[in-house]
Amino acid sequence: MSNVIEVKKSVVADLVEKLGKSTSCVVVDYKGLTVEEVTELRNKFREAGVDYKVYKNTLVRRAASEVGNMDMFDDVNLVGTNALAISYEDAIAPAKIINDFAKDHPNLEFRMGYVEGAFYDAEKLTELAKIPSREQLIAKLLGSLKAPVSNFVYLLDAVAKKKDEEEQSA
Repeated sequence: MSNVIEVKKSVVADLVEKLGKSTSCVVVDYKGLTVEEVTELRNKFREAGVDYKVYKNTLVRRAASEVGNMDMFDDVNLVGTNALAISYEDAIAPAKIINDFAKDHPNLEFRMGYVEGAFYDAEKLTELAKIPSREQLIAKLLGSLKAPVSNFVYLLDAVAKKKDEEEQSA
């Protein structure tokens, strides 16, 4: 009997460490997914450096109370079949992966989460997942900055070609 308690304490300690150093944690309802679908989802999370694991709700509540400032993991919000997607670097990665995966697999649903300390419900997580990534935003900015210079270069090139044609025809 005490062996089971020790295992649970170990899981809680591991989860406390993960939640403490995470930038975001998204809770999803995975009920209705097949084993193959869950494996595919796990692979996508692994590629993005996100931990995805199913924990008992009571252990998550206990770990959240030890971390502190995580009141969202209560008896009202944390019920049913849940899995946690925990990210340490890219705070939006779990939400983006889940949102993209849910387009083809409607059984996967957001429950709640936190991103950089702020609580998000399912609706807000969906909105957050639609925001372009940092790399995409930088690419758009660079494209916007490059466009006027490119147009100017094309204009100068066209003027030079026209001048050459006039000199050759004269």
